[in-house]
Amino acid sequence: MKTLGTHNYYVYILTNLNKTVLYIGFTNDLKARLYWHQNPDAMNKHFTSKYKCFFLVYYEHFQDVEIAMAREKQLKGWTRLKKENLIKDFNPDWKFLNKEIE
Repeated sequence: MKTLGTHNYYVYILTNLNKTVLYIGFTNDLKARLYWHQNPDAMNKHFTSKYKCFFLVYYEHFQDVEIAMAREKQLKGWTRLKKENLIKDFNPDWKFLNKEIE
């Protein structure tokens, strides 16, 4: 069991090169999950592989898994415009943030 304050959960948004598709996900290891999206198992083609959503443009960090999962669900229910505004507030130029994740 982890001690209080040591949990890490992330809600994140990926896009494709042309920024036309958005994918919202949840993970406890953002760096590993980004690698997994960019290097999928050949037997398991997922949404991010099909639409080439490999580029991180937004993320939030949480220490409580229930709050993180609720946030992911909330964001998935938003309109495209609302998601775009969230990204713009966090990352105005829609810069790809993959290399900034430790």
